[in-house]
Amino acid sequence: MAAADAVSWYEASARQRVAAFLDADSFEEFVDPTERAMSPHLPLFELPRAFDDGIVVGRGRLDGRPVLVAAQEGRFMGGAFGEVHGAKLVGLLRAALDGKPSAVLILFDTGGVRLQEANAGETAIAEAMRAIAEVRAAGIPVIGLIGGRAGAYGGGGLIAGTCARLAVSEGGRISVSGPEVIETNRGAEEFDSRDRALVWRTMGGKHRRLTGGADAYVADTVAAFREAALDLIGRAPAFDRATLEAEQARLEARIARFGDCRDGAEIWARLGINDPDAVPAMTDAAFLETAAGVPEASHDAR
Repeated sequence: MAAADAVSWYEASARQRVAAFLDADSFEEFVDPTERAMSPHLPLFELPRAFDDGIVVGRGRLDGRPVLVAAQEGRFMGGAFGEVHGAKLVGLLRAALDGKPSAVLILFDTGGVRLQEANAGETAIAEAMRAIAEVRAAGIPVIGLIGGRAGAYGGGGLIAGTCARLAVSEGGRISVSGPEVIETNRGAEEFDSRDRALVWRTMGGKHRRLTGGADAYVADTVAAFREAALDLIGRAPAFDRATLEAEQARLEARIARFGDCRDGAEIWARLGINDPDAVPAMTDAAFLETAAGVPEASHDAR
């Protein structure tokens, strides 16, 4: 495996991300492919299955610290949640309550729930969110990392919002409804899914960082995500009433301030960015400098 600073997070598979992200040779997989824990439902639709059902879970070390890790494989059914896929994530989170790791890390790469396993997938989303709340209440940070091809959509976006901290790259996207879903239900006049610039202006990593929807913006390398994860573990907020009330107040203020905006660029202008149209083309370094001057992006209690 190449050095972490040379590995593209976006281009890597779930297993490549885990191998380069964790300390060398420290990963121990749970429910590995030899156990053939595959979806029992996909054959009914004449669809191929994967031996890990599109998610890798296990334990390892990050800079010497014991951690639990779940990495979704966006190349298999868009990293979508099904019965087995969801059960592996929920099981990992529940294991954290017994193992007491330094953190649980979720490497998101998902389009949401499989239509073929919708009920089981939706149940898994709810169970994962509850499990994250329980893990965080036990004082264990849950950190989400988003930079894969599929982003964090649908139920994956909801789970991401439950995490203590989030790191995102330019390629990452976070949203409850995907572009195609919005267009199907509301029409292209509401949201044109073919307008890729629009997608990134409203759901992309830069936009989420500027509006406080992510706590760190990183370059598209495994090394950058590793560095961000170590930093965010140390800055994870307490999971208590005061923190939740502060977050609720922040979200209400954000709606009041930007609720009438129709495009990300309008929001960036209200944030005081002198040339909002230049944001998409900014280099990572230039964007980080710009974000540092935006109060919402610098908010320490998302």
